[in-house]
Amino acid sequence: MTDLSKRLASEKRFKYFAMFAMCLSLFFVVILMLKIFTTGSGAFIRTTIEASVYFDPSAIEVTNESSVKAINKASYVNLADQIVKDNHPNLSDEKFILVREMYTRKFDFQLRDYIASNPNIIGKTVTMEITASSDLDQIVKGNYPRDVPEAQRKINDYQLSVLDSLDADGKISSTFNLWFFTNGDSRDPETAGILGALMGSFYALLICFSFAFPVGLLASIYLEEFVRPGKLTDFIEVNINNLAAVPSIVYGLLGLGMLIGVFGMPYQVPLVGGLVLGFMTLPTIIIASRASLRGVPPSIREGALAVGATKTQTVFHHVIPLSLPGSLTGTIIGMAQALGETAPLLMVGMVAFVMDIPGGALDPATGLPSQIYLWSESAERGFLEKTSAGIMLLLGFLIIMNTIAVIIRRKLEVKW
Repeated sequence: MTDLSKRLASEKRFKYFAMFAMCLSLFFVVILMLKIFTTGSGAFIRTTIEASVYFDPSAIEVTNESSVKAINKASYVNLADQIVKDNHPNLSDEKFILVREMYTRKFDFQLRDYIASNPNIIGKTVTMEITASSDLDQIVKGNYPRDVPEAQRKINDYQLSVLDSLDADGKISSTFNLWFFTNGDSRDPETAGILGALMGSFYALLICFSFAFPVGLLASIYLEEFVRPGKLTDFIEVNINNLAAVPSIVYGLLGLGMLIGVFGMPYQVPLVGGLVLGFMTLPTIIIASRASLRGVPPSIREGALAVGATKTQTVFHHVIPLSLPGSLTGTIIGMAQALGETAPLLMVGMVAFVMDIPGGALDPATGLPSQIYLWSESAERGFLEKTSAGIMLLLGFLIIMNTIAVIIRRKLEVKW
């Protein structure tokens, strides 16, 4: 075999190895996506039980004229228990407890919200779709096996017989789980939602962008356009490049020790989380902005200076507008990376159980990756669906942010 034929055979083998590596990578990505989507799709569906509901004024101690505040303060536990008894008559105390466990523990809150939005319903009878418990929901979805011994199931034989009876009467149905997008976190999987974590991440990223983008852009302008080359400049450049490779948990320790320990900022709030993410994103923005500034042809600067513009006018009126698409692209990519970071948020407390939806950057909150971590640590099977659904949302936001970066780049980029 000649040397030429050996080289051609070697190139062909390399081509096949490269194709095999690409196909193997795509195979594992597809398997991962299928696993996440098949597991998480169930979180967008909730099981409901049809029930006849009489809103007895004596059971809730409110009337049609009561204010929304009074309606929200009233207790609906007795009404929820009475509804279960009315729809499942002649139950002993023991069986009543078993049937009551088939409904969500937040049954009374669902009644409260219904009355708050329909105050004229008090004293009337309507048919409602009551959310089922997570254990019943998993049985209906087929995630819990029914053919195992009773001691190994959370739903006993009597509850299964009640479920089969309700299903035969057409009272078991599935509906879109809007609560997943409108509720905060909960101890009960069937009522747990992602909105609190989404708002926490939103406020944290807003703080991150407000801090990191202007600081990173100004720092890159100074280093690229105004400072003279020298040992100090080289030292700063080396440290910026090194900071871009520092593990994210180190920035969390920085926030915990400096922002909270020294400056006394509040714990577990998006303000601190956003600043920590800003510290982590800053080197990426500086590096991307400097590369974008270098991409502006020298003729732009020379032409501006030739017609009498000062150095500052040249930079801010001509160079920066032309380099802005690259700077914004680097910023969005850096923030997309920050969106998926968990370790910095763990260190500053944005991983605690928070039920309320944060109303600002100073309210206690958790982040989207932290919420996914919390759900993954829960023993309930229903939280496994929530974990995968949260990952789906996180991947969706990352894809959207990277797509926006590409669009900005293509729309605003100037071809030289």
